[in-house]
Amino acid sequence: MSEQKPIFDTDLAWQQLLARDTSAGFFYAVATTGVFCRIGCASRPPRRENVRFFPTAVEAAAAGFRACARCKPQSLAPGNSLDKVRAHIEANLDRRVPLAELARVAKLSLFTVQRLFKREFGASPLEYQRALRANHFRAALKEGNSVTDAVYNAGFSSPSRAHEAAQLGMTPARFAEGGKGERIGFAMASTPFGWMIVGATDRGLCWLALGETKAEAEATLREEFPAAELRHNGKLLKMIDAALVSVSDEFDFGKALRGPDAANSQEANLPRLDLRGTVFQLRVWNALRQIPRGETRSYSQLAREMGEPKATRAVARACALNRVAVLVPCHRVVGVSGSLTGYRWGVERKKKLLAAEQM
Repeated sequence: MSEQKPIFDTDLAWQQLLARDTSAGFFYAVATTGVFCRIGCASRPPRRENVRFFPTAVEAAAAGFRACARCKPQSLAPGNSLDKVRAHIEANLDRRVPLAELARVAKLSLFTVQRLFKREFGASPLEYQRALRANHFRAALKEGNSVTDAVYNAGFSSPSRAHEAAQLGMTPARFAEGGKGERIGFAMASTPFGWMIVGATDRGLCWLALGETKAEAEATLREEFPAAELRHNGKLLKMIDAALVSVSDEFDFGKALRGPDAANSQEANLPRLDLRGTVFQLRVWNALRQIPRGETRSYSQLAREMGEPKATRAVARACALNRVAVLVPCHRVVGVSGSLTGYRWGVERKKKLLAAEQM
């Protein structure tokens, strides 16, 4: 759906810009610099052919321009517009909220609401509502609500819709009981990065963690799936080997496990993954897997590569919730200055993993 463009008397607007008429109720952007300003900005006047006019700072930002550091035009913008949209969605989880309704709440165009909301929160308004419903559903199940009550209290129209949106990876009843009835095989091994544990369902690898000791590594799996049926499976050691090889070929400990007829390429030996998360989290985890070994990205770089330049914080949160370390290489994401920042399994391990990838 195209955005309805504001109608300006551009000749008059240009004269107001040159006169630095602070009473003018609009903003201007300069195509050559990518910056937007308020009328009255002390910066040097731009060339006429490079100027675009916008009724609000929000719409200038939605068009891809960044705020001027000198006149700070966003301080005049209706900064709480997205907060109003978010609050309206949260107050109406029992029904689907049309984008047109959100546009009226924010007093912005449909296009602007959609674009800015996705930039800020890393998801469209509809995806955000679905994620909230899923979170409510999970919480209700954990609190002991019946599946039926949880489904309808979270705003879903049917149990099948709830199961699909919540992305539980198991039936709602099993999730409510801490994964009871779910069968997860696991294996552990000592590695240069500490004890590594992998857990896998029949759909693929669902857990890979690192611990200081064997007991600590096993505890991570039991905490994540407290009521699942966990069974040791030595065949899964090949997943540990695949994880190590993804870091460096120097750590190829499992050639004998794969057998002489196995393909030689790393891609052929990567295990299937059973990742469980929101739509946005799955996108982030997939983006992490596209970072080549030996390279790093900052959170903001990763967000831009995903086409979500304003979702840096959401990207960082998704990285922190990654359940499959090493193979979903969140250790390859660093601070904008190159600092290691945090890591779920310890900054020292992150440092060792990155050093190994430089071999």
